[in-house]
Amino acid sequence: MNRISFAVIFAAAIVFSGCRTLKDSNESAENSAPQVIDLPEIEVEPEPEKVYHGSNTITNDLLHTRLDVSFDWEKQHLLGEAELTFKPHFYDVDSLVIDAKGMDLHTVAMLSDNDQKKNLSFSYDSLQIFIDLDSTFTRTDTFTVYIDYTARPNDLPEGGSAAISSDKGLYFINPLGEEDKPQQIWTQGETEASSCWFPTMDTPNEKTTQEIFITVDDRFKTLSNGELVYSNFNADNTRTDYWKQDLRHAPYLFMMTVGEFSVGRDKWMRASGEEIPVDYYVEEEYQDYVFKIFGNTPDMIEFYSNALGYEYPWAKYSQVAVRDYVSGAMENTSASIFGEFVQQTDRELLDGDREAIIAHELFHHWFGDLVTCESWANLPLNESFATYGEYLWFEHKYGKDKADYHRQNANGGYFSEAQNKKVDLIRFNYDHRMDMFDAHSYNKGGAILHMLRKTIGDEAFFVSLEKYLRDNEFEPAEIHHLRLAVEEVTGKDMNWFFNQWFLNSGHPVLDISYFYNDSLNQQQVVIKQLQDLESASVFKLPIDVEIWNGDEHRRQRVWLEHDEQIFRFDVDSKPTLVKVDADKSLLAQKTDNKPDEMWQELWANSSNYFDRYEALNEALNRSIPGDTTIIFEALSDPFWNIRAMALEGAQKIKAGRPQIENVLNQMVDHDPNSRVVATAIESIASIYPEKNYDQLFVNHLSDSSYTIIGAALFALSEVNPEKAMSEAKKLEDEESMEILLTIAELYAQDGSPKHNEFFIANSKEISGFELFPFMQSYSTFLNGQNDQVINKAIPIFVSTITETETWWVKFSGYQGLTNIRSDYEAQLEDLEKELSAAQSSENTDPKQVENLKSEISRVEAQIDKVQKVLEELKEKETNERILGMMGSK
Repeated sequence: MNRISFAVIFAAAIVFSGCRTLKDSNESAENSAPQVIDLPEIEVEPEPEKVYHGSNTITNDLLHTRLDVSFDWEKQHLLGEAELTFKPHFYDVDSLVIDAKGMDLHTVAMLSDNDQKKNLSFSYDSLQIFIDLDSTFTRTDTFTVYIDYTARPNDLPEGGSAAISSDKGLYFINPLGEEDKPQQIWTQGETEASSCWFPTMDTPNEKTTQEIFITVDDRFKTLSNGELVYSNFNADNTRTDYWKQDLRHAPYLFMMTVGEFSVGRDKWMRASGEEIPVDYYVEEEYQDYVFKIFGNTPDMIEFYSNALGYEYPWAKYSQVAVRDYVSGAMENTSASIFGEFVQQTDRELLDGDREAIIAHELFHHWFGDLVTCESWANLPLNESFATYGEYLWFEHKYGKDKADYHRQNANGGYFSEAQNKKVDLIRFNYDHRMDMFDAHSYNKGGAILHMLRKTIGDEAFFVSLEKYLRDNEFEPAEIHHLRLAVEEVTGKDMNWFFNQWFLNSGHPVLDISYFYNDSLNQQQVVIKQLQDLESASVFKLPIDVEIWNGDEHRRQRVWLEHDEQIFRFDVDSKPTLVKVDADKSLLAQKTDNKPDEMWQELWANSSNYFDRYEALNEALNRSIPGDTTIIFEALSDPFWNIRAMALEGAQKIKAGRPQIENVLNQMVDHDPNSRVVATAIESIASIYPEKNYDQLFVNHLSDSSYTIIGAALFALSEVNPEKAMSEAKKLEDEESMEILLTIAELYAQDGSPKHNEFFIANSKEISGFELFPFMQSYSTFLNGQNDQVINKAIPIFVSTITETETWWVKFSGYQGLTNIRSDYEAQLEDLEKELSAAQSSENTDPKQVENLKSEISRVEAQIDKVQKVLEELKEKETNERILGMMGSK
């Protein structure tokens, strides 16, 4: 903070003012010398520096990348040679800057047409190579730079975010073959981590073709972008695979995977009759399920190609599941990579598949891979579309109920984040590019595209997307490219839409009221915008209003443009129902003050998922005549989530509808959805605890569905805890993460020290996303345990921190150790209070005092032990996010 003397500024102002006065009055300077008054210093806050992250300046265009790589598994190094072909973008150049993070550089040379190498002068700051080209090149020239290098990803400081938990680019899994997991190598380039394993121009507004030669032990399969041109078998029992990507794409989309995979071979057919390979790489134990996991992919490619009017552009499409992946999945061009969670058995698929994320990564191959955001500020051009691609697939394949339910969950994710984060969708002022990977870029962006579709109509929407893709194919784009495509197709100015939704923050908060004027035969609808206008503007909203008079439905579009408006509709008689936002397409939080009879009508006669959901939600939260009918009827709704939601009200309607018990049992026995069956089991346990349903719960512990088994185990624990613990013990060997996590939660609640061996044994078996909730349950279990149990647990939390890549799993280890310390600190506080009271009492037994002092010493020793472990871990920790969350203690 700068300190500025206000006295100096004041004196200067007097001098300048005095000079003008002197000139005007013809008085001499000596007779009118300014008087300087000393005033106290004030602190002036400097204006904060404005952050602007635009697109990267392109000085040299990267035209082609050729890589030749092999691996040192023991050191976890990549041994590479790169040939990078450039062309000056516009201005003449005599130097070059290349991104290359944490590498050993052995040779940097100019490569001639006959492959002769001429060494070049360069400097290197561990992030970028600064090269003197030794010649001047114009924009009509091309030149190729050769780099011999070693990539050392594990020596890089580790960063990451909630979406992408690590950014070191190249990962060796079980490199020495000593762990109980496959040996693998895989890469993760987004956002700018490709330059951790090969030199490149690591920016999304660069596009390059690609060749890569990968040399591995012959037992391994490889996968990369483009087509496998050939494999050469070498004398040392290695093999070199040559992969070639002829179409330009961004460097962050380069990928490479090495491992022992079982491959399911599929295909998709172009309109021309050309066969496009569609392959699925999984671990061998999942080979029998590979088509159930990924089998809808060819249909997805066909649907997206037709819907967009632009055929899938790439030479193949492969999908691979890897261990310990640092993100959910990644849309690398023609070869998407997924975390191990995508691998599911038949039983696991009963409880839900991974089709949404499979659709998401595929849709990126148009929005993200074909047309790429030119800067991370424009990331929603990638992620909003991929998120909306999920909706489009569900709508096409399974109908609007499933698609709308999916959209409802996505909207909820955005609303949750928006409580504490209010940012523009397209934003250039982020602190770090990883911050762009949030529920705004994904969830809100997808919702905005849905509103755009409903605003301009289906045909115009998809024609606009085709135009956007064709105008910008194989190029970077910004949000205005999309706007201009929409405007050219529709003939409409769309700045109002893009400005308020893409280039501004917030969302409307609407209060809707209804009034009928019988003297004028006029239905009035009053809509108020109640959002905080300091952080969000008044929105301009096209709203479709539907007026129902029995079987007669009339729809009219109105425009909400003020913070409060009254809309008047002439009608023949009082409407039976008024639907504002008839298709429920608005991204808005709404309070809909419908009269009771309108809620009844909405439930009885609307087929829209959101209508049924809102009517049921009203019935669950009120007590008026007819509500129990809605809840009861909802138990047989065609969509599973409505049925599951209705089960929340089963207790409410128990007294008036005694047949509810039979209905619940019927749902347990016959509902086709495992999550509904699980909820029905839990409902029976909570509504009828006095009845002997133990055997029902035990029977369902052998169900095919793990979700149902978990619900039955919890239900049994509510009515017969001892039996539940016995049955949980029998289920410990089930090969299901869901069951293990359920048992962990039950054991945490039970708290018996004998369960510690379960936690210790399974902490070594569980990895990936599931390790986080498992370690949380373990931390809960340890509360109040004896020193022997605690001391066995401490190394488990330490290994969680030191042996995992994912930052939030690492943090669960720190959290567990911190909780142990806090528990001991609470014990110490209680003991010190007890000791103080004992010492101040005249009747205290001296032995009691000595025992308390001994206990205090024991607890202090435990605190010191845990504190020392935390300090040692913190000293070695390189993840800034974790260090920030740990604080100074």
